[in-house]
Amino acid sequence: MRCMYLLFLLLLSTCSGFTQPDNQYTIIPRPAQLQPRPGQFTVGPTTTIMVPFAQTALKTIADNFARQLNQSGGLSVPVRNVNKMALPGNLIQFVPSTDKALGDEAYRLDITDKVITIEARQPKGFFYAVQTLYQLLPPSVLGRGGQSMGQSAGTMQAPAPTPNAPGSLLIPACRIEDQPRYVYRGMHLDVCRHFFPVSFIKKYLDLMALHKFNTFHWHLTDDQGWRIEIKKYPKLTQVGAQRRETIVGHYDEYDPQVFDGKPYGGYYTQDEVREVVQYAAARHINVIPEIEMPGHSLAALAAYPELGCSTLGSYQVATKWGVFEDVFCPYEKTFSVLQDVLTEVMALFPGPYIHIGGDECPKSTWRKSPYAQQLIKREKLKNENQLQSWFITRIDKFVTSKGRKVIGWDEILEGGLSPNAAVMSWRGTKGGIEAARQRHDVVMTPGTFCYFDHYQADPGQEPTAFGGLVPLSLVYSYNPTPAELNAEQAKHILGAQGNVWTEYMQDSAYVEYMVWPRAAALAEVVWTPLAQKDYSDFTRRLATHFKRLEAMGANYARSLYNVTATTTVTPGGQLSLSLSTGVSVPAIRYTTDGSVPSGESPRYTAPITLAKTTTIRAVAFTDSATLNGPMGRNLQKEYLLSKATGKSYTLLAPATKGRPDRNNLTDGVLGSMGGYELMDVVSFAGNFSAVVDLGQSQPIQSVSVGFVKYTARNLCLPAQVAIAVSDDGQTFRPVGTFRSNAAEGGKRGIVRLPFDFAPTTARYVRITAQNIGRVPAGLRNPGKPAQLAVDEIEVK
Repeated sequence: MRCMYLLFLLLLSTCSGFTQPDNQYTIIPRPAQLQPRPGQFTVGPTTTIMVPFAQTALKTIADNFARQLNQSGGLSVPVRNVNKMALPGNLIQFVPSTDKALGDEAYRLDITDKVITIEARQPKGFFYAVQTLYQLLPPSVLGRGGQSMGQSAGTMQAPAPTPNAPGSLLIPACRIEDQPRYVYRGMHLDVCRHFFPVSFIKKYLDLMALHKFNTFHWHLTDDQGWRIEIKKYPKLTQVGAQRRETIVGHYDEYDPQVFDGKPYGGYYTQDEVREVVQYAAARHINVIPEIEMPGHSLAALAAYPELGCSTLGSYQVATKWGVFEDVFCPYEKTFSVLQDVLTEVMALFPGPYIHIGGDECPKSTWRKSPYAQQLIKREKLKNENQLQSWFITRIDKFVTSKGRKVIGWDEILEGGLSPNAAVMSWRGTKGGIEAARQRHDVVMTPGTFCYFDHYQADPGQEPTAFGGLVPLSLVYSYNPTPAELNAEQAKHILGAQGNVWTEYMQDSAYVEYMVWPRAAALAEVVWTPLAQKDYSDFTRRLATHFKRLEAMGANYARSLYNVTATTTVTPGGQLSLSLSTGVSVPAIRYTTDGSVPSGESPRYTAPITLAKTTTIRAVAFTDSATLNGPMGRNLQKEYLLSKATGKSYTLLAPATKGRPDRNNLTDGVLGSMGGYELMDVVSFAGNFSAVVDLGQSQPIQSVSVGFVKYTARNLCLPAQVAIAVSDDGQTFRPVGTFRSNAAEGGKRGIVRLPFDFAPTTARYVRITAQNIGRVPAGLRNPGKPAQLAVDEIEVK
């Protein structure tokens, strides 16, 4: 009976890939099929790599593989030409296949204790097989043998590469048959908001290659900087690559905005671009350059103001983020310049696609431009929206005439495109669905799943990000093929791409922290068969994969191990606090005195009861005999307990539509903000007035209320706050009226205003906050209707 059971398990693994947890096979992205075998192959002094030298591309792959093994393992594995001589020791052989069942990127790996056989039809298949072998070897084999190229980003210091160590390397025996789910597997990098050196671009490509990505989308021009040398128009980099200063903090963090006063710039010479393109090609990665038009063009206009519609003839490279009104004017000279630019760009990038942007193009300057208005009449266009389509179509025809294909953000779909143009769907999936139905190829990159500039965990625990929340689990859950498409339409979904906009990523370690491991999750989305995906198994494999990233000197986030807290109010007015993580961890350790948790701190085993205002700090710990340390970031959160905690209240004025009140004002949880979001606060368009029922008459002498000061979003402190109390809830007696600095700007935040008064006894407390009415002068939006946003109410 036991033998039958073992046979059943073997058949199960053979039919469906590796379904049982096995720490020997921690490959990301997960192969389509993997059959475990007993035994292991030893890479050691007697190992030889055999490859047909006549196939130079295969020899290059084999040489690079041997070099990495030798440098990281202290070995001297030779690469020899294929022959029929029997060789002593064990063998790694590259065997070109003529099997038409193997796609261009497919490969087979057959590993026994004596021989590793790699089969593929094309060099890229062999290359991906080698990436899989790297992940079957110990993580240290990926050591770079030098210092990390990542720079410090506060607490996000990139780890040093794993030191090289001599000795044998073991590869678990198995058989793998593998090929990607999608033909387009991309990662994007914005180098305009912040610039990154060629050394980092190469490292970025190395990491992409390990995860079997095959497309690098290089965002080279934008309002904040023009980053590619154009010989015919040198001012694009002489002027357009430099901005005089950069905004400090988040876009809305200060009002008025604060700038660092430091010139910022950088660009890639054409020789450097060629170097990157060649480096990428050696890793079977195609590079798609992006030259933004007609919007996001301030840097170009600063260099050549005659290309803009403004009669003032003066532009400056943008020093802050966002969308700007000034765009390319549709003059003939504009198209002449852009065609010259694209001609030089196409000479540098041999791939089929040229990205022309096409997104977020304001129309106000075209509405004011006599030339643009005459053009609309001459071309019989209906409006400025059709003028944008006319602009894109003209560029599309030029690029197509050069034997290339246009690709752009989904706005380019409006107005018609040439049949071979492709669309990147970023504003959700609607654009991608429509493009596929029109028989355009599509790359899916919706912000909900694929924007790695968004937070990956609780903003209170994470470095500054754009906003929104795209956790690892959400990335992994993505299916790029929309269910709305039929089988024929679905063929136009080429794949998906992760986007990395760098407004808040000042250096390379910051980029890596935001990208990894979310890009690893996306790698599995676009490579692994849908039926083989398993998030629990992915996170299991990720623990080993982190060691690979460390070996390569890459920074990464451990946010999946971050501790999160949820609370409920007990009948007695205390808080019951539960701690958890997104995946199973050995232990959670916490403190209630504000100190940093250590291996000696209490271990969380059951909900914690809080009877007074407390600062909780908690972190996941490895808690093993050999390694005892934190796994994720430290949760630090204050919970406010008072006589009002858990008590009911009545709002005398309704909360703002879209921001419903869920008893947020007496739940003990203090509000917070991250990016553009406010959490655990309640907003009001007019005055705020609420009556808290303490349940019974009792002595009180103080009330405090948190108010949001976020004037860039028209949330202002109140003009004054009046406190009144009552024993019956009908007749109230005032105990104090307090004024605040309602015109206060500066850094945004939640300001807790204390209101102390003579001791009294009451059951009901009424708080009335008077809205200032209009945003004061001197702030970003003077004269706009002001709002109030209210945080936790405390009664003592």
